[in-house]
Parts: sequence; structure tokens; C-alpha cells
Amino acid sequence: MLDVLIHSFSYQKKLVLSHVNIRANKGDHIGILGESGCGKTTLLHLIYGLLTLESGHIKWQDEPVLGPESVLIPGAPNMKLVTQEFDLMPVTTVADNVATHLPRFNQKKRAARINELLDVVGLSAQKDQLVKTLSGGQKQRVALAKALAVAPEVLLLDEPFSHIDMHLRTTLRRSLYRYLKINNITCITATHDAEEAMAFADSVVVLGQGTVAAQGAPQELYQSISSAYLAGFFGEYSYIPQGVFGQRELFLLPHQIKRTIKQTPLLVRVTNNYFKGHFTLIAAEATFGKVYFAHHKSIEIGKRCFLALLKIKP
Repeated sequence: MLDVLIHSFSYQKKLVLSHVNIRANKGDHIGILGESGCGKTTLLHLIYGLLTLESGHIKWQDEPVLGPESVLIPGAPNMKLVTQEFDLMPVTTVADNVATHLPRFNQKKRAARINELLDVVGLSAQKDQLVKTLSGGQKQRVALAKALAVAPEVLLLDEPFSHIDMHLRTTLRRSLYRYLKINNITCITATHDAEEAMAFADSVVVLGQGTVAAQGAPQELYQSISSAYLAGFFGEYSYIPQGVFGQRELFLLPHQIKRTIKQTPLLVRVTNNYFKGHFTLIAAEATFGKVYFAHHKSIEIGKRCFLALLKIKP
């Protein structure tokens, strides 16, 4: 089990992280969701042992992860960290980079391992290509394969798909996370992409201003959004003040609101239509501010309509 308890961590006297508690069993995938500067990268560096934790503990399989003051080469030996600065050798081939830490005594087994990992990241065709000739996204995929080469028990990923084209991103995510599950590798992924965190994580930790703003299973977080900060990761959202629908304020995504012919407490005036493919996003004005809801077609600008709620947990 990975056990992370951070009471506080400061950098140059500035508090960066506090009250962070994360537990992951072997093979679990934890998504760390947060905006830039919220402490995601620092958290990964602490887990990996690149920084010294001043108050709290970090353990893997009940053994403490030692910081840089206790080891000659910082970094937990049973973990791998993939950052946005690729640790690659530019004038050697893709295959040579992946094989950097693989033993040489069995060349057949070594070659099979290289081929397996390049297939996982979709770079089999670039096997003999020099790394310096690759795109940023391809280099990121080489770094992923290289990190997996020595079969780490824990894989730490810092924005692992940030340089990869959108049309390849989903395919790579599925391939990588399937491989990690099959091989029972614990994975911690730091990202600002809510879709990435929700689709592939067993549990999501939302970091805000250096502390845990929300934490739980993806479905639970998505269906019961409790703050503007969390709602903002999913695009447009509506803030419904206390008293409009019950005795609590609501933060709603467009699919949670529908147009209705019945009179409700929420009357809006349509201000814009945005075609989204399988639905149209309607922007409207209420007495208290902007409201966004999904509809099957555009609605005339200026038209007034009543809105009702869908799928709201008590």
C-alpha cells in the first residue's frame, strides 16, 4: 500500500502543501486533479523522494520513502517518475532509450521487452528513429516506455499527455492504463484534465491551494459537485443560489438542467446557442447570473423558458 500523509510542506518559507492524505493499494490508479500551481508536481516529487517532507510520512508497503538527505541518488528505487522534462538521450534511437536500464545478458528477452513497451505507447514504427527527430508528443511516449522498462511497482505521472495530439491521447490513455492494471502497477497521475482523471482513475484527489478540496470515486465527485472550483474543471457550469431549489446552493453542469413547460422557480432568458455535436449548449440569463443547460436543438435568442433539475443528489 502507498500511504501518503502530509501535514505540511513549505518551499522557501512558503506553505505549498498541507493536510493531504492519500492511500492507494497495489494496482490502484489515483488521479490528482488541480489547476497549475496548486502543488501537484510538488506532491509527486515528495512521493518519489526528491524532496524532504517536514511533517508527515510517505510509505510504500510499510517502508518509508527516504528523502534526498538519506540516499546517494534521490528517488525511490521501486518507483518511476515521468515529468514534462523528458529524461532522454537525443542522439540515440528510441529503442536504445527504452532499453537504458534493461539488463544486456539476454538480448532476445531484452528485444522482446522493448517491442512490448513500444507497442503499448504506439511507437513501434519509430523504433530505430533518433529521439532528436521526434515530436514533443513522441518524446513523451518514449519517456513513458522508458519508465516502464524496469517494471516499477509505482508509476508517478506528471501531466503525461500534455504534448500529445488530441486524436492520439485517448488511444494512448487506454493502452497505458490497461497495461498498468494488467501488471498490477500502482499509478498516480497529476493532471488538470478532468476527463483524464475521471475516466481512468479509481479515486480522484482534487487539490486546491495546496490542500485537498475534494476526494472520492470519480462518479461520486461528478454527481455531487460541491464547489465552483471543482465545477470549473468540467467547463461551463451554473451557480444556483440557496433558496431557488431547496435550502442549499448548487453547482450544476449543463446536463443536470433541462427545459420544461411547467412553471418552476428558475426562469431564464436565452442569450446564446453553442452547437456541441450531439447536443446544443444553451447560455441564458437568470436574475442571479448565467445559467447553462443542454438541449436537443437551438432556442431562439431572447426567448424565456423555465428550467428544472435532473440527477441531483440530496
